[in-house]
Amino acid sequence: MRQNLVLFVGGLVAGFGGFVYHAIAGRILGPALYGEVASLVALYTVGGVVNLILILVLARYTATLEARGDTSGERYVILRTLQVLALPALAFLVLAAILSLPAAAFLNLRSPLPLFWLGAAIAVFWFTAVPRGVLQGTQRFTALSLNLSLELIARTSLVFVLLKVGLAVVGGMMALLGGVVFAFAIGMYGLRDVLRVHGSRVPLRSMASFALTASAGTLGVILLFNLDVVLAKHYLPEHDAGIYGGLNKIGTIVYYLTLSVSQVLFPRVVEAVHRNAHPGRILLMSAGIMAALGACALLVFAVVPGLVVNVLFTSTFHDAAPYVLRIGVIGLGISLVNLLVQFLMAVHDRLFVPILAGGVVLLGLLIVVFHQDVGEVVNSVLAAVLLLLATLTARVLLLMPSLTPEMVAEEVPA
Repeated sequence: MRQNLVLFVGGLVAGFGGFVYHAIAGRILGPALYGEVASLVALYTVGGVVNLILILVLARYTATLEARGDTSGERYVILRTLQVLALPALAFLVLAAILSLPAAAFLNLRSPLPLFWLGAAIAVFWFTAVPRGVLQGTQRFTALSLNLSLELIARTSLVFVLLKVGLAVVGGMMALLGGVVFAFAIGMYGLRDVLRVHGSRVPLRSMASFALTASAGTLGVILLFNLDVVLAKHYLPEHDAGIYGGLNKIGTIVYYLTLSVSQVLFPRVVEAVHRNAHPGRILLMSAGIMAALGACALLVFAVVPGLVVNVLFTSTFHDAAPYVLRIGVIGLGISLVNLLVQFLMAVHDRLFVPILAGGVVLLGLLIVVFHQDVGEVVNSVLAAVLLLLATLTARVLLLMPSLTPEMVAEEVPA
């Protein structure tokens, strides 16, 4: 509960900062230009999946080291991961420049320039995974909470200034870049005690098998919250695409409100498995906390949907009000999906991967078929998320009775 509270505060500040970022962009730019920002931020989140994968891999590896009492290799893990990331990040920047023109045409953007700044923001975002993964794995939740919140404070401050000086969509992407640069700097500062110690070399190849599982789980959850925005921008008219982009950000209120629960769950379950303690009770308690927090948000969405829209954006987004409660249910559903996926990854189950992939494919297919207006897109996403949640719940219930430490023992590569 204490660890959840610490991360909840940081996540709440980060989530609030994210919504203020979108509110500022929506108010200053209007629905049409904000639709461009929303679709680009969705691409940023999908492109940042590498960040989340690395966080999970590093958190699991360092949590395992902590559980075994072997912490001397943390400095080596940090420095070696930064070295490995350098070349892929540079290659991604080149790729972003090459693909900027066709991507701008697909998204109906007025200029390809924001895509270059977006590529730079994504590349730097990958590097922030290193301090965040180590902070999470070693259960330094206070430092992790500060890192998450200060990034969004920096991003929000920058976007206000950059949009006011007339940089429009480009300014929105520059603000993303500034936020992640600041987050990386303060994250490495938070690990200064680890970096001062002369750490021993540790084998990193054992992280490879889990990296594949983490990649599938992380990409699946990210696509659930962002594929719909990209498809909506492609199929819907400009105004409706901006309305749906705003709705999507309202839905993420529930996701970020409850994200701390999943962040605490993951290293705690890894620790419980390595100490031969059944992690099922941790999952049940986490789900209860998440459901209680989500219910509070849904109550507000149900009672004053118009006020939620007006506060976060302006009256120009009033068309979003009828869908606020449904989008809140989607947000809570994806939060619970993420919780179950985090649990299944922590116990090294892989059968969730085709289930999650099927849910993402179903979501995309439903939007491709039903996209006449905003309501059809919302209903398509809601149906796909609820079906996916039910299927993952069934998987967890089937797995729980047979869960043993031997099933989740870390694989050692040949």
